[in-house]
Amino acid sequence: MNETMVTLVGNVATQVEWRETATGGVARFRLAVTARRFDREKQSWADGATSFYTVWAARALGMNLTGSVAIGEPVVVHGRLKVRDEDRKDGPRRFSADVDAVAVGHDISRGTSAFRRVFKGEARPVERAGPQGEDARRAPDSDALSAKDIPAVVWESATSAAETVPPTPF
Repeated sequence: MNETMVTLVGNVATQVEWRETATGGVARFRLAVTARRFDREKQSWADGATSFYTVWAARALGMNLTGSVAIGEPVVVHGRLKVRDEDRKDGPRRFSADVDAVAVGHDISRGTSAFRRVFKGEARPVERAGPQGEDARRAPDSDALSAKDIPAVVWESATSAAETVPPTPF
């Protein structure tokens, strides 16, 4: 099987879902990637077609995703592309694209992000604040899901940041 490594820049289109499996935990979400090009005649940027990818992340990467990204946020995903095609008896042939993520991060060309290291064995699940809370992670105009419908999980270190980050020398 030929594996192709890709780097995709887009927006999180669905809530990150976490599931425990026999081989460890796995998370998944849908990523919307819209091509942009500069239209010289109009002297402006124009959006092209949007492609959707299912992003899969195993173990620690998946666990950390559940508390780090939310619907609508811009992210960069690097991983192995897997294109599947299905011959369907009841309809046309379908294609889908999955990415087995190696790394995922916020696209900080479009905003800021703060990194918080989680040391192995120190991660623990905690509830995230709802839509009116300070840490609300849902897109402001998203009516697709209610915070009550989805158990939000944040994985944070049991050690305080002051104990894990050495003081700056200047």
